[in-house]
Amino acid sequence: MAVLNEEQRMLRDAAEAWVRDRAPVTALRALRQGTPAPGHDPALYAEMAEMGWTGILAGEDHGGSDLGLLTMGIVAEQLGRHLVTSPLVSSGVGAVSALRLGGAPVLADEWLPAIVEGRAVLALAIDEGPRHDPAAPGLTAAREGGGWRLSGAKRPVINGLAAHAFLVSAATPDGVALFLVDAGAPGLTIAPLKEIDVRGAALCHFDGVMVAEDARLSTPGLLDGVLDRVRAVVAAEMLGTAAQAFDTTLDYLKTRMQFGQIIGRFQALQHRAAALYGELELTRSAVEAALAALDDAAPDAASLVSVAKALAGDLVRRMGAEMIQLHGGIGMTDEHDAGLYLKRGRVLDMSYGDVAFHRERYALLNGY
Repeated sequence: MAVLNEEQRMLRDAAEAWVRDRAPVTALRALRQGTPAPGHDPALYAEMAEMGWTGILAGEDHGGSDLGLLTMGIVAEQLGRHLVTSPLVSSGVGAVSALRLGGAPVLADEWLPAIVEGRAVLALAIDEGPRHDPAAPGLTAAREGGGWRLSGAKRPVINGLAAHAFLVSAATPDGVALFLVDAGAPGLTIAPLKEIDVRGAALCHFDGVMVAEDARLSTPGLLDGVLDRVRAVVAAEMLGTAAQAFDTTLDYLKTRMQFGQIIGRFQALQHRAAALYGELELTRSAVEAALAALDDAAPDAASLVSVAKALAGDLVRRMGAEMIQLHGGIGMTDEHDAGLYLKRGRVLDMSYGDVAFHRERYALLNGY
């Protein structure tokens, strides 16, 4: 485990208490039974902003605390434990990183304070189908009249139903670029997408949407840098999801009686629990290493991020399946939380590159 400073320990304890008291899994059940928009509880997100979580990665000049990605990962892990759905990763990590690194100070001055204060939600519009392929977007941006015309579609856009603006990846004559597009821009249509998990996902059609020249974020390598930050924090969220699934299952093994004794005494189940614990701790080391490498701008940060995301994907998928199986018949019912952890794990694994994507990426980054 990473050695946390006093401020990080206090933040972890505060996040753990807040999530347990204000956003338990029952809150997710209420969202699943409600209307599709906006995919999260705005009141709870406002509380996150009040606690400063939306500003963890923002600079002090824009109202943030600039505490780094390892600190953000601490919060994300606690949110993952109770399946909290919010735009914190999309807006507080993805958008903040893009605006800070994107070489567009005017956009940063306009949007970062609003994100930090919780007044604005920005979503990343990167994917265009079931396979994550950010290097080859189908959406195009063509120069026109001193600006850019965007044409194409993005799906799924996580937290797209709640977004006030989008950071859109597009193919330009100079390569892939990011553009900031207001949610109310003429030619942009936003439709809800039904997913197995509640996250306010949207289908966004860009029918000749015009944006000004200064809406383009132009720093070289920006998209990869932003996505790696998001991937590492999502891996921390997946770690929390898997950790809580493990703890819940372990408690069940210690209390469930079968054939006159507690089932946790069966050696076969002990071996399975021990193997899951080993994978959990290995993944924790990988996730913390990736977050720390990004904070330190280490040259191997991208490789470590892909290792973390791949291990977290393997772990959260296996842990969800084992949670259902080890709980027996009750684990298969909709009333039990096991199915919710399985669904969230599957969705998080597919977000920003699944296990296969990151294994291949790691191999390419290391010359294999």
